Amino acid sequence: MPQLRKDPVLGRWVIISTERGKRPTDFAHAAEAKKGGFCPFDFGNEDKTPPEVMAYRENGSAPDSPGWQVRVVPNKFPALAIEGEVDRAGEGMYDKMNGVGAHEVIIETPDHDANFAELPLEHMELVIQAAQERMVDLQGDTRFRYIQLFRNRGNAAGASLEHPHSQLIALPILPKRLTEELTGSQKYYAYKERCVFCDIVAQEKWTKTRVICENDRFVTIAPFAARFPFETWIMPSYHHTSFEVMDEEARHDFALILKETLLRINVALDNPPYNFIVHTSPAGERDLKYYHWHMEIMPKLTKVAGFEWGSGFYINPTPPEEAADYLREVDITGEENAK
Repeated sequence: MPQLRKDPVLGRWVIISTERGKRPTDFAHAAEAKKGGFCPFDFGNEDKTPPEVMAYRENGSAPDSPGWQVRVVPNKFPALAIEGEVDRAGEGMYDKMNGVGAHEVIIETPDHDANFAELPLEHMELVIQAAQERMVDLQGDTRFRYIQLFRNRGNAAGASLEHPHSQLIALPILPKRLTEELTGSQKYYAYKERCVFCDIVAQEKWTKTRVICENDRFVTIAPFAARFPFETWIMPSYHHTSFEVMDEEARHDFALILKETLLRINVALDNPPYNFIVHTSPAGERDLKYYHWHMEIMPKLTKVAGFEWGSGFYINPTPPEEAADYLREVDITGEENAK
């Protein structure tokens, strides 16, 4: 029988349509044809992007030249402009402000055809470190209240270029989703004097039914009220408010579990398009007792249709317990040993 499930942080209800019960093989998707042709992110095309804001380089190579491992550049077509002031204003009953912000691209590897999940662990740690460094730097700009880190893989997930990359957008306001999480987690803390995310981690590690994998510092789960089939969350196993202040040991363990999680998704679902999004604390608020950073990974297997748009409900045809089972049981030894 279908179930309605309530997200404990947001209070959002989802429909787990158990009678549809879709397995990984039910989500067939056509392999994306390689576009080919020119790519500005490729090794040797450094002069075709805006000047880099940072890079990890070998042998002291010059900026905007070959010799890099990870490179960060401003987006050539930014969603927001770095110049100017916010200048909030009203237009009758409506509010507006200048579209001030920053939009950067983390080019994760010189290899155009690389799969992010298959990068060597040390290289994945460099990508994570680059994101952290840029987030810390952008938070130093008092105009910015939040830094959003995300990755789009594949056309269906909104990627316009195939070359492995993720993005950062600095915002002058808090996004609606974050304010909902902050409000929900603050209410939970006021009532129970505990972090709701810490309680989720403890509950999932106790029951084990939705745990996919874990290590000393992190756990990957299929969330209880998953909106999408095979939606997964990576969460610190201990209370930690901000992604950007992970130390070296935590960054290593995060790279380990991110790599394993993405390999399991790739093997189980045949390299699906996906989005991952890091949810972290607002700029300058790193000691919140009620908030806990996490990463959400959402394979693009279904489409949001009229009922979802009209009602705000999501319909998930794969119960998270079954998704966790599939992902837990996937054999990734060949993929790991091949790297």
